Amino acid sequence: MADLKSTFLNVYSVLKSELLNDPAFEFSDDARQWIDRMLDYNVPGGKLNRGLSVIDSYKLLKEGEALTDDEIFLASALGWCIEWLQAYFLVLDDIMDNSHTRRGQPCWFRVPKVGLIAANDGVLLRNHIPRILKNHFKGKPYYVDLLDLFNEVEFQTASGQMIDLITTLEGEKDLSKYTLTLHRRIVQYKTAYYSFYLPVACALLMAGENLDNHVDVKNILVEMGTYFQVQDDYLDCFGDPETIGKIGTDIEDFKCSWLVVKALELSNEQQKKILYEHYGKPDPANVAKVKALYNELNLQGVFEEYESQSYQKIVNSIEAHPSKAVQAVLKSFLAKIYKRQK
Repeated sequence: MADLKSTFLNVYSVLKSELLNDPAFEFSDDARQWIDRMLDYNVPGGKLNRGLSVIDSYKLLKEGEALTDDEIFLASALGWCIEWLQAYFLVLDDIMDNSHTRRGQPCWFRVPKVGLIAANDGVLLRNHIPRILKNHFKGKPYYVDLLDLFNEVEFQTASGQMIDLITTLEGEKDLSKYTLTLHRRIVQYKTAYYSFYLPVACALLMAGENLDNHVDVKNILVEMGTYFQVQDDYLDCFGDPETIGKIGTDIEDFKCSWLVVKALELSNEQQKKILYEHYGKPDPANVAKVKALYNELNLQGVFEEYESQSYQKIVNSIEAHPSKAVQAVLKSFLAKIYKRQK
């Protein structure tokens, strides 16, 4: 895996150098230095799970055949397109949420002399994706399908972000809007398509598959993405900050979290009153009241039950798939997230 990661990072350097010498724009030294620094700051710094899983998935689809250097490069390039997409979302997301840190360093827009130039950097990051695709996939039979796929998933993600943002509007905080259906819609569109479906869809296209024949695969991956986000919501409150690397703030931020939705479902009138009074307030005393109620309702137990049911349902769907190679791809995804602690 370490070897795969270093190969993957080498491909980043190649793609970056192509973008810094893109013939469609006359770069000044200042412009080139800006893009160089902006890319290094925002693109390769995460866990790279989404990007690396394109290569993993493609390998599994080839059922043990050794990959050529060219195939590894192309799968890596697609993986980086997803990491670029992620960077674009995060740069803009941090501005919208007025966040302070990301991946253990200041958000890009908080860096001195960057500020709201970061909004344009987000647009540039988005525009780099079709440049990379054009440079490396233009002659491929699935080129148009790739462009379509990225456009579609970007639209779904931005629409999910919109539902999330308008649900937590300042001054219009209304817990009665929070239902499992709303939570599921936000998660499905905001996270599941680009984090789970997109890497596998890229690998399927590279392997010569038609995505229209794999709607069941999309549905399973969206289900997995939903399960992943529920885990995230759970860890935000009950996870160990040392392990997950951040202190959860869903309660303070009035997030439509799976926990609050479940709490609303299970509460009696008295308990509901506590939620309405204390949820979404930054004062630690309010947060403590909400957490105490979560414990009273045994949300840890409720989550464990959800986790085992959800896992079983996903495993059954995967095992019903006719292709052993596709099953292997889906099982490897599931193994990475089942019972994770961070």
